[in-house]
Amino acid sequence: MTGAGPGSIGEAVAARLADDGFDVTVTTRARPVAEHRWHELDLADRTSVATFAQWYADQGAELDLLVNCAGIHLDLGSRWSEPQVLDGHEIHWRTNYLGTVDLTRALLPALLAAADARGTAGVVHVVSKLHERGVAAALVGEDWDYDSWVAYGSSKLALVHDAAALADEHGARGLRAVAMHPGAVSTNIADRGLETRPVLRRLRNLARPLERRTLMRPTESAEHLVRLATDPAIVSGYFHKSHPADPAPLAGDLDLRARLRVSTNEWLTGSR
Repeated sequence: MTGAGPGSIGEAVAARLADDGFDVTVTTRARPVAEHRWHELDLADRTSVATFAQWYADQGAELDLLVNCAGIHLDLGSRWSEPQVLDGHEIHWRTNYLGTVDLTRALLPALLAAADARGTAGVVHVVSKLHERGVAAALVGEDWDYDSWVAYGSSKLALVHDAAALADEHGARGLRAVAMHPGAVSTNIADRGLETRPVLRRLRNLARPLERRTLMRPTESAEHLVRLATDPAIVSGYFHKSHPADPAPLAGDLDLRARLRVSTNEWLTGSR
C-alpha cells in the first residue's frame, strides 16, 4: 500500500485490509503512526524505488495485492506558468506516473509469482476523474500548452492506460489490474499543494468542517477500494468507487497506449 500517510485513503485501506486478515506493508516518505510493516519510499527517486523493491524481496513475503495510492497534486492555485521539472520530467508526471510504473514493474515478478501460485494477484492504480483533463501530447512527450492541472490529469490518464496494458499483458497468468477513481474524499492531498499559499491554506482550514460533512471520509472510500481490489471476478477496467464507469475517450486510444508503452519502457530501461 503506497501513500498511507495520516488522513489518507491509503491509511484507511491499509487498516481495513489488516482487519480482513491481510499482512499489510505500507510506504510513505516518513514513518506513519499506524502499526503496519513500513518502509520509506519516494516515488520520484529511482534509488528509493529500487531499495524498497529489494527490501521487500528480502522479506520473503508473497505479494497478492499492490495498491498504488501515493501521488501529488501541487499548484492548486494554478500559479505555475511553466513546468516544474524533477529528474528531467514534469513533477506530476515524474511522481504520479513514472514513479508508480517504476515501482509496479519492480514488484511485478512477485505479483506474477503470487498469481502463478494462487491463480490471482491484483494491482489497483488510484486515479482521478481529472484524468479527463489529460492530453495526448503530454503522454508521448510532445509540446503542449502547460497547465499544472492538465499535467496532473495527464499523469492519471497515463495510469488508466497502464492498468489496462498490465491486464492485457499478464491477465492470462491471473494478474488483475484496474484503475479506480475514488470519488470526492476529504483527505490531506491538497495540503502540500497549498504550502506556498498561506491565505488559501487558512481558508481551507476554516472550511474543513464543511468539507468533512459533504465529502466522503477516507474510511468510506476504503470500503469501495477494498471491495474492488479483492473481488476475483474483477479483472480489468476503470471504476468510479467500486462500480464500472466510462473513462475519458483518450483512455481508449490504443495507438496512444502503444506509444506510451514504448516511451515508458525506454525510460525504465534507461535507453532514452
